[in-house]
Parts: sequence; C-alpha cells; structure tokens
Amino acid sequence: MSPLVRAARASGQRLATRRAAGASERVFVGFCALLFVASVAATLAHNASMPAMGRLPMPAGSSMSTLWMPTCGRTWARAAASFISMWITMMAAMMLPSLVSMLLRYRDAIGARATAGRRALLTMLVSGGYALVWIALGAAVFVLGAALAALELRWSALARSAPLAASGIVLLAGALQFSTWKARRLTCCRAAPRLAADAASAWRYGLRIGIDCAGCCAGLTAVLLVVGMTDWRWMAAVTAAITAERLAPDGARVARAVGVVAVASGALMLVKAVSGG
Repeated sequence: MSPLVRAARASGQRLATRRAAGASERVFVGFCALLFVASVAATLAHNASMPAMGRLPMPAGSSMSTLWMPTCGRTWARAAASFISMWITMMAAMMLPSLVSMLLRYRDAIGARATAGRRALLTMLVSGGYALVWIALGAAVFVLGAALAALELRWSALARSAPLAASGIVLLAGALQFSTWKARRLTCCRAAPRLAADAASAWRYGLRIGIDCAGCCAGLTAVLLVVGMTDWRWMAAVTAAITAERLAPDGARVARAVGVVAVASGALMLVKAVSGG
C-alpha cells in the first residue's frame, strides 16, 4: 500500500472518529437539556404546591413553612425524604447549566482514550459522585433547618431575631464573593481535568468537583435558604449568578458583581429588620 493511500485512509478514519464524537456530544447535550427542562418543571410544580401544605404559626406572630416539620401525619423520615427529593430536583435545575460545561470538559479530556460507550459510563460515574455530595449536603441542611425550626417554635426571642439573622447571612454571603477562598473554588470549578480514563478516577473526580462546586456556591446557597428556597424568582436569580460565574470569560469579576448585589440586598434587609418593617 502506497504512503499516499495510507495517509488518505488514516485521514478518513480520523474524520469518521470526529464525526462520531460530535454526534455523541450532541446526544449528551440533548439529554442534559431534557433533564434540565424536566427538573425545572418539577421544581415549579413543587413550589406551586407549597401553599397547600400550610404554614406553622410562630411565637413572634409570623409563620413557618411545614417543609421543615413532620406535620400532616408525616414521620420525620418522610419529612426528610420529601425535603431531600425536593432539594435534588431543585439543585438539578440550578446546577445543570454549569455542570454540563464541566462534564463536557471531562469528556473532552478523556477523548480518544475511551469509546463512546465507555465515555457515557464514566460520565455517569462523575455525575453520580457529584450528585452524592449534593445529596449529603441536602441531608445536612434538613437536619440543621429542622433543629432551627424547633428552636424558633420554643423560644419566641429566637423567632423574633430571625429577620436580623437572615440579613446577616446575606451580608456574609456577599462578602464571601470577594474572598480569595471563593476565587480558588471558582478556579477549581472552571479548570480542565487531567486524569486517567478509568472508573475510580471518574468517581473521585465527581466527588471532587461536587465538593468544589458546593464550596463555590456556599454563599449563594445560603442566601437562597434564608430568603426564598421555594420562590422561583430567587431560584432563577441564583441560577443565573452561578452559571455566569462558571461560564463567563471573567468569572471572578462576575462573582464580585454578584457580591455587590448581595451586600446591597443584605443591607436593605438589615435596615428593614432593625426598623421592624
């Protein structure tokens, strides 16, 4: 076989490989888009059902969502399962836009070292490790939220101080956006992976990006928890902020701009809490 024929055959094989890889990526992105739409629809449906669940009266004259309590005949286990299922759905809607870019970088990094089927399997392992971190975080959030709800029901002074505490959390979250710690976490989330194309590496990478992502989003997640976890407008705003931080050319500048908005919002909440408005 002449060198010219061998070169032409090799070129044809490379072209076929690139086409197959492109088709695989389009299928992957399409699946993620469908999952995003489904998670958004499920989150909106859950938020719409929240008013029907009722609210608990608070000693300070306000009310509290039953999200944190085993009301209406539910056990603590059912309350926790309900919260975590809502948490997973909500986080899928919020994190998928930025997670897809990380998964695409991973798939590009393992590239020709894995077949299309193996890339799909390894991507599932990465996604599983990432999801496990957020599930564990959701369980911790429920335990903390339920404990705080019980304390607020018992001590009226704590219930009255809730607006002040919420404004403080938003202010701290805004300040965190300017920190070097936030900048490091954001860099880790945006970095291209360099690792072996095997199952153990994929699982560890999923856990690592889950931890980095949770740390990077810690301030904005805290804001959502204290001001509007079941409000689609707050969710949309936080989702846009997280996605812009990860995908914009200058993510650090976006993070600082989000910090300015958060600090201003926290200051306004503080004024209202102090004035009793």
